[in-house]
Amino acid sequence: MDFQLTKEEQLIQGAAREFAEKEIGPAVEEIVSSNRVPEEILAGLRELDLFALPVPEVYGGAEAGYVCYILAMEQIARVCPGVAVILSVNNLAAAAVNIFGTEEQKKRYIPQGTRGDTAFSFAFTEPGTGSDPKQLAATAKKDGDHYVLNGTKRFITNSSYRGPIIVFARETETDQVNAFILDKFCEGYSVSEPWNKMGVKGAPLHDVYLRDVRIPAENVLGGLGKGFWILKVAMALGKIGISSIFLGAMLAAYEDGLRYAVEKTHRGEPIAKFQAIQMAVADMFMKYESCRWMTYRLGSLAERAKDKGDILKDSAATKIFVTETAVDVARISMGIHGSYGVMEDYRISRLWKDVIFGPQVEGVSHLLKVLVAGEILRK
Repeated sequence: MDFQLTKEEQLIQGAAREFAEKEIGPAVEEIVSSNRVPEEILAGLRELDLFALPVPEVYGGAEAGYVCYILAMEQIARVCPGVAVILSVNNLAAAAVNIFGTEEQKKRYIPQGTRGDTAFSFAFTEPGTGSDPKQLAATAKKDGDHYVLNGTKRFITNSSYRGPIIVFARETETDQVNAFILDKFCEGYSVSEPWNKMGVKGAPLHDVYLRDVRIPAENVLGGLGKGFWILKVAMALGKIGISSIFLGAMLAAYEDGLRYAVEKTHRGEPIAKFQAIQMAVADMFMKYESCRWMTYRLGSLAERAKDKGDILKDSAATKIFVTETAVDVARISMGIHGSYGVMEDYRISRLWKDVIFGPQVEGVSHLLKVLVAGEILRK
Protein backbone atom coordinates (compact mmCIF):
# COMPACT_ATOMS: atom_id res chain seq x y z
CA MET A 1 0.00 0.00 0.00
CA ASP A 2 1.60 3.24 -1.19
CA PHE A 3 0.46 6.50 0.40
CA GLN A 4 2.79 8.64 -1.72
CA LEU A 5 1.39 10.76 -4.53
CA THR A 6 2.86 10.24 -7.99
CA LYS A 7 4.57 13.07 -9.83
CA GLU A 8 1.50 13.49 -12.06
CA GLU A 9 -0.80 13.63 -9.03
CA GLN A 10 1.41 16.23 -7.35
CA LEU A 11 1.48 18.35 -10.51
CA ILE A 12 -2.30 18.30 -10.90
CA GLN A 13 -2.81 19.02 -7.21
CA GLY A 14 -0.34 21.91 -7.37
CA ALA A 15 -1.85 23.36 -10.54
CA ALA A 16 -5.35 23.28 -9.04
CA ARG A 17 -4.15 24.88 -5.81
CA GLU A 18 -2.29 27.64 -7.67
CA PHE A 19 -5.26 28.43 -9.89
CA ALA A 20 -7.64 28.43 -6.95
CA GLU A 21 -5.50 30.80 -4.92
CA LYS A 22 -4.53 33.18 -7.73
CA GLU A 23 -7.65 33.23 -9.89
CA ILE A 24 -10.59 32.14 -7.75
CA GLY A 25 -9.48 33.57 -4.41
CA PRO A 26 -9.62 37.25 -5.43
CA ALA A 27 -13.10 36.71 -6.91
CA VAL A 28 -14.68 34.84 -3.98
CA GLU A 29 -16.55 37.87 -2.63
CA GLU A 30 -18.00 38.53 -6.09
CA ILE A 31 -18.95 34.86 -6.48
CA VAL A 32 -20.67 34.74 -3.09
CA SER A 33 -22.55 38.03 -3.55
CA SER A 34 -23.70 37.27 -7.11
CA ASN A 35 -24.04 33.48 -6.71
CA ARG A 36 -22.33 33.22 -10.07
CA VAL A 37 -18.84 32.24 -11.24
CA PRO A 38 -17.21 34.65 -13.72
CA GLU A 39 -16.81 33.16 -17.18
CA GLU A 40 -13.06 33.80 -17.21
CA ILE A 41 -12.68 31.49 -14.19
CA LEU A 42 -14.72 28.75 -15.87
CA ALA A 43 -12.58 29.16 -19.00
CA GLY A 44 -9.43 28.78 -16.92
CA LEU A 45 -10.76 25.62 -15.30
CA ARG A 46 -11.43 24.19 -18.75
CA GLU A 47 -7.90 25.01 -19.87
CA LEU A 48 -6.62 22.98 -16.92
CA ASP A 49 -8.93 20.09 -17.91
CA LEU A 50 -10.66 20.32 -14.54
CA PHE A 51 -14.04 20.01 -16.24
CA ALA A 52 -13.05 16.54 -17.38
CA LEU A 53 -10.16 15.03 -15.42
CA PRO A 54 -11.51 11.43 -15.38
CA VAL A 55 -12.98 11.64 -18.91
CA PRO A 56 -11.19 9.71 -21.71
CA GLU A 57 -8.96 11.78 -23.98
CA VAL A 58 -10.82 10.65 -27.09
CA TYR A 59 -13.86 12.65 -25.91
CA GLY A 60 -11.89 15.73 -24.88
CA GLY A 61 -11.00 14.77 -21.31
CA ALA A 62 -7.70 14.44 -19.49
CA GLU A 63 -8.07 10.72 -18.63
CA ALA A 64 -6.22 11.42 -15.38
CA GLY A 65 -8.35 9.19 -13.15
CA TYR A 66 -10.35 9.73 -9.99
CA VAL A 67 -7.46 10.20 -7.56
CA CYS A 68 -6.24 13.21 -9.55
CA TYR A 69 -9.83 14.39 -9.75
CA ILE A 70 -10.14 14.30 -5.95
CA LEU A 71 -6.81 16.06 -5.45
CA ALA A 72 -7.86 18.89 -7.75
CA MET A 73 -11.40 19.19 -6.39
CA GLU A 74 -10.12 19.40 -2.82
CA GLN A 75 -7.92 22.36 -3.71
CA ILE A 76 -10.66 24.19 -5.64
CA ALA A 77 -13.19 23.65 -2.83
CA ARG A 78 -10.64 24.81 -0.24
CA VAL A 79 -11.00 28.26 -1.80
CA CYS A 80 -14.61 28.15 -3.06
CA PRO A 81 -16.85 25.08 -2.74
CA GLY A 82 -19.42 26.52 -5.16
CA VAL A 83 -16.95 26.46 -8.04
CA ALA A 84 -16.14 22.83 -7.26
CA VAL A 85 -19.84 21.89 -7.32
CA ILE A 86 -20.07 23.01 -10.96
CA LEU A 87 -17.15 20.73 -11.81
CA SER A 88 -18.55 17.83 -9.79
CA VAL A 89 -21.92 17.76 -11.53
CA ASN A 90 -20.32 18.16 -14.94
CA ASN A 91 -17.97 15.22 -14.31
CA LEU A 92 -20.75 13.08 -12.86
CA ALA A 93 -22.98 13.47 -15.92
CA ALA A 94 -20.09 13.08 -18.37
CA ALA A 95 -19.11 9.83 -16.63
CA ALA A 96 -22.68 8.52 -16.95
CA VAL A 97 -22.65 9.15 -20.71
CA ASN A 98 -19.19 7.61 -21.01
CA ILE A 99 -20.26 4.43 -19.19
CA PHE A 100 -23.75 3.95 -20.62
CA GLY A 101 -23.86 5.96 -23.85
CA THR A 102 -23.63 4.77 -27.42
CA GLU A 103 -20.56 5.83 -29.35
CA GLU A 104 -22.66 8.41 -31.16
CA GLN A 105 -23.94 9.83 -27.84
CA LYS A 106 -20.42 9.98 -26.43
CA LYS A 107 -19.03 11.82 -29.43
CA ARG A 108 -21.92 14.27 -29.53
CA TYR A 109 -22.39 15.10 -25.85
CA ILE A 110 -19.26 14.47 -23.78
CA PRO A 111 -17.12 17.11 -25.57
CA GLN A 112 -19.78 19.69 -24.71
CA GLY A 113 -18.91 19.19 -21.06
CA THR A 114 -15.16 19.38 -21.59
CA ARG A 115 -14.71 22.54 -23.62
CA GLY A 116 -16.48 25.69 -24.78
CA ASP A 117 -18.94 27.52 -22.55
CA THR A 118 -21.30 24.62 -21.83
CA ALA A 119 -21.78 22.32 -18.84
CA PHE A 120 -23.61 19.09 -18.08
CA SER A 121 -26.58 18.84 -15.72
CA PHE A 122 -28.07 15.80 -14.02
CA ALA A 123 -31.80 15.95 -13.22
CA PHE A 124 -33.48 13.39 -11.01
CA THR A 125 -34.80 15.13 -7.86
CA GLU A 126 -38.40 16.36 -7.99
CA PRO A 127 -40.53 18.68 -5.80
CA GLY A 128 -42.94 16.09 -4.42
CA THR A 129 -40.70 13.06 -4.19
CA GLY A 130 -37.25 14.31 -3.23
CA SER A 131 -34.81 11.69 -4.43
CA ASP A 132 -37.02 8.63 -3.93
CA PRO A 133 -36.71 6.77 -7.25
CA LYS A 134 -39.91 4.82 -6.70
CA GLN A 135 -42.03 7.98 -6.69
CA LEU A 136 -40.66 9.54 -9.85
CA ALA A 137 -43.38 11.71 -11.39
CA ALA A 138 -41.81 13.09 -14.60
CA THR A 139 -43.23 11.32 -17.63
CA ALA A 140 -41.98 10.29 -21.05
CA LYS A 141 -44.68 9.44 -23.58
CA LYS A 142 -43.69 7.54 -26.72
CA ASP A 143 -44.78 9.26 -29.91
CA GLY A 144 -43.52 7.43 -32.98
CA ASP A 145 -39.74 7.61 -33.02
CA HIS A 146 -39.73 10.35 -30.36
CA TYR A 147 -40.50 10.79 -26.66
CA VAL A 148 -42.40 13.70 -25.17
CA LEU A 149 -41.18 14.66 -21.70
CA ASN A 150 -43.16 16.50 -19.04
CA GLY A 151 -42.35 17.25 -15.43
CA THR A 152 -40.48 19.41 -12.97
CA LYS A 153 -37.02 18.74 -11.56
CA ARG A 154 -35.84 20.46 -8.39
CA PHE A 155 -32.47 21.84 -7.23
CA ILE A 156 -30.66 21.18 -10.51
CA THR A 157 -27.06 22.41 -10.71
CA ASN A 158 -25.72 23.88 -13.97
CA SER A 159 -29.26 23.98 -15.39
CA SER A 160 -28.91 27.65 -16.38
CA TYR A 161 -25.82 26.91 -18.49
CA ARG A 162 -26.14 25.73 -22.07
CA GLY A 163 -25.17 22.12 -22.74
CA PRO A 164 -26.55 18.60 -22.22
CA ILE A 165 -28.74 17.46 -19.35
CA ILE A 166 -29.54 13.89 -18.29
CA VAL A 167 -33.20 13.66 -17.28
CA PHE A 168 -34.90 10.72 -15.57
CA ALA A 169 -38.56 10.11 -16.42
CA ARG A 170 -41.11 7.33 -16.22
CA GLU A 171 -42.40 5.95 -19.52
CA THR A 172 -46.18 6.19 -19.53
CA GLU A 173 -46.83 2.94 -21.43
CA THR A 174 -44.45 0.60 -19.61
CA ASP A 175 -43.92 2.40 -16.27
CA GLN A 176 -40.20 1.88 -16.78
CA VAL A 177 -37.77 4.58 -15.70
CA ASN A 178 -35.46 5.75 -18.45
CA ALA A 179 -32.63 8.24 -18.61
CA PHE A 180 -32.73 10.70 -21.50
CA ILE A 181 -30.10 13.09 -22.86
CA LEU A 182 -31.32 16.39 -24.21
CA ASP A 183 -29.98 19.84 -24.94
CA LYS A 184 -30.90 22.48 -22.39
CA PHE A 185 -32.99 25.38 -23.67
CA CYS A 186 -34.56 23.30 -26.41
CA GLU A 187 -38.24 24.00 -27.04
CA GLY A 188 -40.19 23.37 -23.85
CA TYR A 189 -37.19 23.65 -21.50
CA SER A 190 -37.06 26.47 -18.95
CA VAL A 191 -35.72 27.14 -15.47
CA SER A 192 -36.93 29.00 -12.40
CA GLU A 193 -35.21 31.83 -10.63
CA PRO A 194 -32.29 30.46 -8.58
CA TRP A 195 -33.04 29.23 -5.09
CA ASN A 196 -31.71 31.53 -2.38
CA LYS A 197 -29.55 28.99 -0.61
CA MET A 198 -27.51 30.05 2.39
CA GLY A 199 -24.15 28.63 1.36
CA VAL A 200 -22.08 26.99 -1.39
CA LYS A 201 -22.57 30.12 -3.45
CA GLY A 202 -21.51 30.20 -7.09
CA ALA A 203 -23.37 27.06 -8.13
CA PRO A 204 -27.00 28.25 -8.36
CA LEU A 205 -29.80 25.72 -8.05
CA HIS A 206 -32.84 26.05 -10.30
CA ASP A 207 -36.02 24.11 -10.86
CA VAL A 208 -36.19 22.73 -14.39
CA TYR A 209 -39.53 22.78 -16.19
CA LEU A 210 -40.13 20.30 -19.00
CA ARG A 211 -43.23 21.12 -21.02
CA ASP A 212 -43.84 18.80 -23.98
CA VAL A 213 -40.11 18.50 -24.66
CA ARG A 214 -39.80 16.37 -27.76
CA ILE A 215 -36.62 14.33 -28.22
CA PRO A 216 -35.65 11.41 -30.50
CA ALA A 217 -35.91 7.89 -29.09
CA GLU A 218 -32.20 7.49 -29.82
CA ASN A 219 -31.56 9.91 -26.93
CA VAL A 220 -32.42 7.22 -24.39
CA LEU A 221 -29.27 6.59 -22.36
CA GLY A 222 -28.21 3.03 -21.63
CA GLY A 223 -31.31 1.34 -23.03
CA LEU A 224 -34.96 1.16 -22.01
CA GLY A 225 -35.70 0.50 -18.37
CA LYS A 226 -32.11 1.12 -17.25
CA GLY A 227 -32.79 4.39 -15.45
CA PHE A 228 -32.45 3.06 -11.90
CA TRP A 229 -29.17 1.31 -12.63
CA ILE A 230 -27.75 4.40 -14.32
CA LEU A 231 -28.83 6.45 -11.30
CA LYS A 232 -27.17 4.01 -8.90
CA VAL A 233 -23.84 4.10 -10.72
CA ALA A 234 -23.96 7.85 -11.28
CA MET A 235 -24.69 8.53 -7.61
CA ALA A 236 -21.78 6.30 -6.58
CA LEU A 237 -19.48 8.40 -8.76
CA GLY A 238 -21.15 11.65 -7.73
CA LYS A 239 -20.31 11.03 -4.10
CA ILE A 240 -16.63 11.11 -5.05
CA GLY A 241 -17.07 14.73 -6.06
CA ILE A 242 -19.17 15.61 -3.00
CA SER A 243 -16.65 14.00 -0.64
CA SER A 244 -13.82 15.92 -2.32
CA ILE A 245 -15.68 19.22 -2.05
CA PHE A 246 -16.36 18.95 1.66
CA LEU A 247 -12.88 17.61 2.28
CA GLY A 248 -11.62 20.87 0.76
CA ALA A 249 -14.01 22.97 2.85
CA MET A 250 -12.86 21.06 5.92
CA LEU A 251 -9.22 21.77 5.06
CA ALA A 252 -10.01 25.49 4.82
CA ALA A 253 -11.74 25.44 8.22
CA TYR A 254 -8.79 23.59 9.75
CA GLU A 255 -6.28 26.03 8.27
CA ASP A 256 -8.29 29.04 9.46
CA GLY A 257 -8.54 27.67 12.98
CA LEU A 258 -4.82 26.88 13.10
CA ARG A 259 -3.90 30.32 11.76
CA TYR A 260 -6.12 32.08 14.27
CA ALA A 261 -4.68 30.03 17.15
CA VAL A 262 -1.17 31.10 16.21
CA GLU A 263 -1.87 34.75 15.36
CA LYS A 264 -4.41 35.72 18.02
CA THR A 265 -2.67 36.78 21.21
CA HIS A 266 -3.65 36.90 24.87
CA ARG A 267 -1.45 38.96 27.16
CA GLY A 268 1.21 39.04 24.50
CA GLU A 269 1.24 35.33 23.69
CA PRO A 270 -0.63 33.29 21.03
CA ILE A 271 -3.79 31.61 22.31
CA ALA A 272 -2.21 28.36 21.09
CA LYS A 273 -0.49 28.31 24.50
CA PHE A 274 -3.77 27.22 26.07
CA GLN A 275 -4.24 23.48 26.36
CA ALA A 276 -7.88 23.69 25.26
CA ILE A 277 -6.80 25.32 21.98
CA GLN A 278 -4.07 22.72 21.51
CA MET A 279 -6.61 19.91 21.90
CA ALA A 280 -8.91 21.63 19.39
CA VAL A 281 -6.07 21.86 16.87
CA ALA A 282 -5.27 18.17 17.38
CA ASP A 283 -8.93 17.24 16.91
CA MET A 284 -9.13 19.16 13.64
CA PHE A 285 -5.94 17.56 12.36
CA MET A 286 -7.07 14.01 13.20
CA LYS A 287 -10.48 14.50 11.67
CA TYR A 288 -9.12 16.01 8.48
CA GLU A 289 -6.45 13.33 8.04
CA SER A 290 -8.92 10.48 8.53
CA CYS A 291 -11.26 11.99 5.94
CA ARG A 292 -8.42 12.72 3.54
CA TRP A 293 -7.24 9.14 3.32
CA MET A 294 -10.77 7.78 3.22
CA THR A 295 -11.57 10.02 0.25
CA TYR A 296 -8.30 9.27 -1.55
CA ARG A 297 -8.97 5.56 -1.07
CA LEU A 298 -12.40 5.99 -2.66
CA GLY A 299 -10.75 7.49 -5.73
CA SER A 300 -8.43 4.51 -5.94
CA LEU A 301 -11.37 2.10 -5.65
CA ALA A 302 -13.20 3.93 -8.43
CA GLU A 303 -10.21 3.66 -10.74
CA ARG A 304 -9.86 -0.09 -10.16
CA ALA A 305 -13.56 -1.01 -10.27
CA LYS A 306 -14.67 -2.53 -13.56
CA ASP A 307 -18.28 -2.00 -12.52
CA LYS A 308 -18.54 1.43 -10.91
CA GLY A 309 -21.69 0.29 -9.08
CA ASP A 310 -19.44 -1.87 -6.92
CA ILE A 311 -18.21 1.23 -5.05
CA LEU A 312 -21.70 2.26 -3.94
CA LYS A 313 -21.23 1.18 -0.30
CA ASP A 314 -17.81 2.78 0.00
CA SER A 315 -18.84 5.99 -1.74
CA ALA A 316 -21.92 6.37 0.47
CA ALA A 317 -19.92 5.65 3.63
CA THR A 318 -17.22 8.10 2.62
CA LYS A 319 -19.75 10.80 1.78
CA ILE A 320 -21.47 10.40 5.15
CA PHE A 321 -18.27 10.45 7.16
CA VAL A 322 -16.60 13.32 5.31
CA THR A 323 -19.60 15.64 5.20
CA GLU A 324 -20.51 15.08 8.86
CA THR A 325 -16.89 15.48 9.93
CA ALA A 326 -16.58 18.70 7.93
CA VAL A 327 -19.34 20.13 10.11
CA ASP A 328 -17.41 19.02 13.21
CA VAL A 329 -14.16 20.62 12.04
CA ALA A 330 -15.87 23.90 11.14
CA ARG A 331 -17.55 23.94 14.54
CA ILE A 332 -14.21 23.40 16.30
CA SER A 333 -12.59 26.11 14.19
CA MET A 334 -15.40 28.51 15.08
CA GLY A 335 -14.80 27.69 18.73
CA ILE A 336 -11.14 28.63 18.37
CA HIS A 337 -12.20 31.93 16.81
CA GLY A 338 -14.56 32.63 19.72
CA SER A 339 -16.98 35.48 19.09
CA TYR A 340 -15.06 36.45 15.96
CA GLY A 341 -16.13 33.17 14.38
CA VAL A 342 -19.70 34.37 13.93
CA MET A 343 -18.66 37.60 12.27
CA GLU A 344 -19.03 37.86 8.49
CA ASP A 345 -15.58 39.48 8.36
CA TYR A 346 -14.01 36.10 9.04
CA ARG A 347 -14.04 33.31 6.45
CA ILE A 348 -14.99 30.65 9.00
CA SER A 349 -18.52 32.11 9.15
CA ARG A 350 -18.91 31.49 5.41
CA LEU A 351 -17.37 28.04 5.68
CA TRP A 352 -19.91 27.16 8.35
CA LYS A 353 -22.73 27.98 5.93
CA ASP A 354 -21.01 25.85 3.30
CA VAL A 355 -20.28 22.71 5.32
CA ILE A 356 -23.76 22.28 6.75
CA PHE A 357 -24.92 21.56 3.19
CA GLY A 358 -22.89 18.36 3.02
CA PRO A 359 -25.03 15.96 5.06
CA GLN A 360 -28.16 17.15 3.23
CA VAL A 361 -27.19 16.80 -0.44
CA GLU A 362 -26.91 13.74 -2.71
CA GLY A 363 -28.63 11.61 -0.09
CA VAL A 364 -29.21 12.64 3.52
CA SER A 365 -26.93 10.90 6.00
CA HIS A 366 -29.49 8.74 7.81
CA LEU A 367 -30.84 7.26 4.57
CA LEU A 368 -27.34 6.60 3.26
CA LYS A 369 -26.49 4.81 6.49
CA VAL A 370 -29.42 2.47 5.86
CA LEU A 371 -28.06 1.89 2.34
CA VAL A 372 -24.57 1.12 3.67
CA ALA A 373 -25.93 -1.26 6.30
CA GLY A 374 -28.06 -2.99 3.68
CA GLU A 375 -25.03 -3.59 1.47
CA ILE A 376 -23.05 -4.96 4.42
CA LEU A 377 -25.82 -7.26 5.69
CA ARG A 378 -26.71 -8.51 2.22
CA LYS A 379 -23.35 -10.29 1.93
